[in-house]
Amino acid sequence: MPAAATSTPDIILGETDAERLSALALQMEPQAPFAANLLLGEIDRAEIQPDVAVPADVVRMHSTVVFIDAAHGKRRTVLLVFPDEADIAAGKISVVTPVGAGLIGLATGQEILWPNRNGAERALKVLRATPPARLAF
Repeated sequence: MPAAATSTPDIILGETDAERLSALALQMEPQAPFAANLLLGEIDRAEIQPDVAVPADVVRMHSTVVFIDAAHGKRRTVLLVFPDEADIAAGKISVVTPVGAGLIGLATGQEILWPNRNGAERALKVLRATPPARLAF
């Protein structure tokens, strides 16, 4: 595991994402407590900023993210979406998956030690985050 990885790097969320994700996590908690708790934990520790103040290289909802998952060492490019938009074959991963919850709020160059579905930790490193083409605030 790379020495640069930290279990809890500083993260940033825009106000709109924080509100929407909190509601989503609370709604899904009875059916998917592991994923909901991961997401709620990230929201709780995030620095919440006005949407327009979130830096362009921070992973937010509908960002395109290029990252490396140390579990397999492969570079992946995904679009981070809400559960009803997810389509793994099209590269759209849900924010309520362990990888999606781990990526939200990270900035380009940041790395986090993050659990998979079985609880084993691996590093996720953001190589590039591109903001959504159209931000709806």
